[in-house]
Amino acid sequence: MVTSIHGTPVVPGLAFGPALVTVTDVSPAAVEKYGDGGFTDPDDALAAYDAAVEAVAEGFRRKASAADGATAGVLTASAGLATDRGLRAAVRKNLRAGEPVLTAVDHAVEQFVTVFTGMGGLMAERVTDLRDIRSRVVARLVGEPEPGVTLPDGPVVLVATDLAPADTAGLDPALVLALVTERGGPTSHTAIIARQLGIPCVVGATGVVAAASGHTLLVDGAAGTVEVDPDPATARERVDRDTEARAELAHWEGPGRTADGHPVKLMANVADAASAQAAADGPVAGVGLFRTELCFLDRDTEPTVEEQAAVYADVLAPFGKDRNVVVRTLDAGSDKPIAFATHPDEENPALGVRGLRLSFTDHGLLERQLDAVAAAAEKTGADTWVMAPMVATVDEARDFATAARERGLVPGVMVEVPSAALLADRVLAEVDFLSIGTNDLTQYTMAADRLCSDLAHLTDPWQPAVLQLVEMTAAAGRRAGKPIGVCGEAAADPLLACVLVGLGVTSLSMAAAAVRPVGARLGTVTLEQCRAMSRVALAAPHPAAARDAARALLPS
Repeated sequence: MVTSIHGTPVVPGLAFGPALVTVTDVSPAAVEKYGDGGFTDPDDALAAYDAAVEAVAEGFRRKASAADGATAGVLTASAGLATDRGLRAAVRKNLRAGEPVLTAVDHAVEQFVTVFTGMGGLMAERVTDLRDIRSRVVARLVGEPEPGVTLPDGPVVLVATDLAPADTAGLDPALVLALVTERGGPTSHTAIIARQLGIPCVVGATGVVAAASGHTLLVDGAAGTVEVDPDPATARERVDRDTEARAELAHWEGPGRTADGHPVKLMANVADAASAQAAADGPVAGVGLFRTELCFLDRDTEPTVEEQAAVYADVLAPFGKDRNVVVRTLDAGSDKPIAFATHPDEENPALGVRGLRLSFTDHGLLERQLDAVAAAAEKTGADTWVMAPMVATVDEARDFATAARERGLVPGVMVEVPSAALLADRVLAEVDFLSIGTNDLTQYTMAADRLCSDLAHLTDPWQPAVLQLVEMTAAAGRRAGKPIGVCGEAAADPLLACVLVGLGVTSLSMAAAAVRPVGARLGTVTLEQCRAMSRVALAAPHPAAARDAARALLPS
């Protein structure tokens, strides 16, 4: 009997190969040999900590400079977390209490792990990052190489309890056939980066680490299954068929439409000029989400209007006048703290002052950003739309729309808070479009931390309750005659894309690498088939049943 382990599907695709179970930690022998480090003065120990932290942060920055898009943003955020002043203060306090430096670091990190876990939501997602930073700092202190994934010469299926952003970002898709982790959900950092790399990925696969060592695995990133030691001939045959099918996708050039010609705008999520240029070279209809906050994660002071305008113009320019770009205003806060914008020491940042809410006490922050977006639009001539994140009320939508229209910009808002979906008709009376952020909408609808692997079934965008809110929002769009997009990670799932179109969504925005698979899949189904898939998904009792029911209606 073949052992089959079920997890949460993230990136579709089949892969078969030997498992490489990775453990990312420092050698216990090196830690024991280092001992207390020989420091007699707490300040000397703190100086050694500072040097180690700076080396770790510089490593993150170096990797970020070689990456683009969401990957670069995640790595830049990790560099900021490594040098966090609060973490340093906790280490210093422990050192002055007489703790040796390694113990001081360990206790400080675990203090913040407890705090972040208690906050829940997106902050809980940073626990993996914190522990990765601790391992890297300890390695620097004891004189060992920083821990991380070490790949062999041949291709493998990489298996881990969890992976930090620095590990995932550096993976070579030619050697890593698939990713499988025990922890994490469909919107964790591992999942987001795996989508950018196009590596089949399953997360939340409890028990896979113990089952995989020394065995071969067949990973199905669409079904979320991991088979241990399947029949090799059968497994290779399945992978070969999948490889041929994916090779055909490379030739898809758009435009996005169903088999019977129903148009669907397929757009890219971008974070900077490099990711924008890469997306513009592909078959995309524009940008559905420009994450402006990722441009400024390493800034201690707010960039001027002129500095912002220059950054935005570099993103707008590749798309010319024929493809629109949707710019999201700063979604700072929660897991994306920005020194010049976010409020420190919030008890629950995921439910706190983030996104548009930052402008409630600092009106100039939003006004200056809109001025910069308008200046970039004028300079490039680009068809520029702008949307606000974390909108919860009609008044917020109205005020934002007024400010955007005063600058000649097309206004819209994100539907991430369930109240925005429930009030979609009234919100659309104030703005010109809505864009559904399925990552946060799922988390807030289901009241479940995105990182918690025990709750991965709740943070799945296939949850019928989430799909119901999407349908409600899309129906409001039809009544108003205004576009409704999805720009969360759900849009990158080719099967779910069909369901979203069936629900009435008019555009899908995703990592650029996902556009061809999604476009090719939509081209095989009619609009009525998409609607039938959406009906069975809505009626399903849980996400797995929704996937199975929708997949059963795909044309053979």
